[in-house]
Amino acid sequence: MKMKPLAKFYTVLVMIFLFAPIAILLVFSFNEAKSLSVFSGFSFYWYRELFRDSDTLGAVRNTLVLAVSASLISTVMGTAAAVGIFKLRNKYLRTIMDTVTNIPMINPDIITGISLMLMFVFVGRFFGAATSLSFWTMLIAHITFCLPYVILQVLPKLQQMDKSLPEAAQDLGCTPLRAFFKVEIPEILPGIITGLIMAFTLSLDDFVISYFTAGNGFQTLPIRIYNMTKKTVTPKMYALATIIFFVILILLMISNLFDSESSETVRKAKENKAKKVKEKTK
Repeated sequence: MKMKPLAKFYTVLVMIFLFAPIAILLVFSFNEAKSLSVFSGFSFYWYRELFRDSDTLGAVRNTLVLAVSASLISTVMGTAAAVGIFKLRNKYLRTIMDTVTNIPMINPDIITGISLMLMFVFVGRFFGAATSLSFWTMLIAHITFCLPYVILQVLPKLQQMDKSLPEAAQDLGCTPLRAFFKVEIPEILPGIITGLIMAFTLSLDDFVISYFTAGNGFQTLPIRIYNMTKKTVTPKMYALATIIFFVILILLMISNLFDSESSETVRKAKENKAKKVKEKTK
């Protein structure tokens, strides 16, 4: 079905609106001068300046440590939670769990950030801690909002999985735990990896919740950039944004690759099942 000229024009307009700012940022990250209106020449000057900025590199390191830690922990917890929700037989209890899971995603970030900050301050003062906010409070906060996204990636894979596989593994002598790691994990692995990548990108990108739950001694990259906007943002931030853009792009391609492979596997499984049904019918 061919697209109408108006639909093509609208599609091109939307693409320009979405990607023109990113394209400008990419181009001017290689600008020799500091200007954002005149491209004076191609240079890696701002990339060199970026790698000489110890404060920015420290913020990048903090952000990566936080994102990796939060994504790994939330992936393990989210996978376990998805398996638990999937095995619930009570319809009403499962509905309640689905609702509770969706709350952190629907709730505005500013509400989540303020509520978590108040909870951490209350707990810290209750136990007489010198400082209530630190790296650990940010880690707990990031795990909190990453968990639902991991659950929503793993749960559909569990629903697509053939329910007879774990039972067959146990019939062959596997314990329930061994059957889970040997049979179920490989089946839901694409969902786990997609959830891991999504949790990593969400943690890497977060500003609002991090701003409210950060301690004085720990600064992430979004908070660092926000503090720079009070004065001026130098083009070395464009260079950093360019690097982050390509890293996220690669992760997105990996995620889509796993999704496409999973969809192809499901499609082939359905075709094989349909062929077997037809053969039995004949």
